[in-house]
Order: sequence, then structure tokens, then C-alpha cells
Amino acid sequence: PRATPACLSALSMDAAERRLARVTAHLLPSSLPLASAPLLAPSPAAGSSSPAGDSYRRVHGDVSSEPPEWRAATDEDGKGFVDIIYEKSVGEGIAKITINRPDRRNAFRPLTVKELMRAFSDARDDSSIGVVILTGNGSKAFCSGGDQALRDSDGYVDFDSFGRLNVLDLQVQIRRLPKPVIAMLVVDMFCTWCVI
Repeated sequence: PRATPACLSALSMDAAERRLARVTAHLLPSSLPLASAPLLAPSPAAGSSSPAGDSYRRVHGDVSSEPPEWRAATDEDGKGFVDIIYEKSVGEGIAKITINRPDRRNAFRPLTVKELMRAFSDARDDSSIGVVILTGNGSKAFCSGGDQALRDSDGYVDFDSFGRLNVLDLQVQIRRLPKPVIAMLVVDMFCTWCVI
């Protein structure tokens, strides 16, 4: 039997609501209690048998509703990070890169950009990773741009005396990444940083 456009849109909406609820559960910061989180309630059809077109569930099975377990990660050379936190979920296929300079509102310095590029390269090359989450530590800012305290006549200089901030190279790297990159923002700061 051929489905009508109304049925297709209802099936699509049910699938979208289920996916959004699961992604929201994975992306919530662990500091927020689950009771205060605005999760979408699954639609009544979500509990019923999945439609024949739901290939994701058929291939991958049910998605866990438990929050992922995060483990610290290093780059391919085993080097750690100073300005970012790079984590990978256990068994979920998620990499999370957190800009970790909350005292400077997560402002970039040359070291920050270099570390972000190393982490994105590692996530790109890791076949177990299917999606990357980019976020900032703290509740005041996702990222406030270049750290003006490090800017002088030669540009942005940190302890390596590396006089430029390669943010454009980082942006190109993110755009060319063959995996989705999700920017995870704190709700309070969303209105001040709407254009990504």
C-alpha cells in the first residue's frame, strides 16, 4: 500500500522527535539534573513497533537512554592537551572537544587553535567516531574569540612566540571534516551567539 503524504509527515515527525529526545539526553551536561532538562516526550507511536522504513533501528538496535561514559583521549602521538579537554565516549561513537579556558571566557590563543586542530584530526582519523561535539567549559561563554591579552603588534603570541592565530585554518578543517560537528552551547548564552 502506498503511504499518503500525511502519513509520511507523521512518520517523519515521530522519528524526528525520538532522535531529538535521544540526542538531548546525550548532550545534557552532567551537572544538570535530568528532572530540570526539557526533554521531548516520545510520541505515542514511538513505543509501538517501528515502521518498515526505520532502517537505523534495524541496523543498530535501540539507542541507550543512559548518558555516555567519557574517557580522556590523546592525539595520535599520545600527547595530552592544555587548553582543551578531548574525550571519547565508550561504545557510542562520540568525540567531545571542550575549549577549557573558562577564566578567559574560552578565548583562543595560538596553543588553543593548535590543540583543536590536533583533536579534530584525531577524530577524523578514528573510524570508531561518528560525530564530534564542540563545546566550551563554564557558563559565561562558548568562546569569546581571540585572547586580546596575548595580542601585540605581531599578532597573537603565546609562550611559543607563535605570532598568528590560525582560526581560518581551523574553520576550514571543521567544514571539511567528513563527520557531523555539533556545537553544544549553554542555554543561557544561546541568545548572544546565535550565528555559528
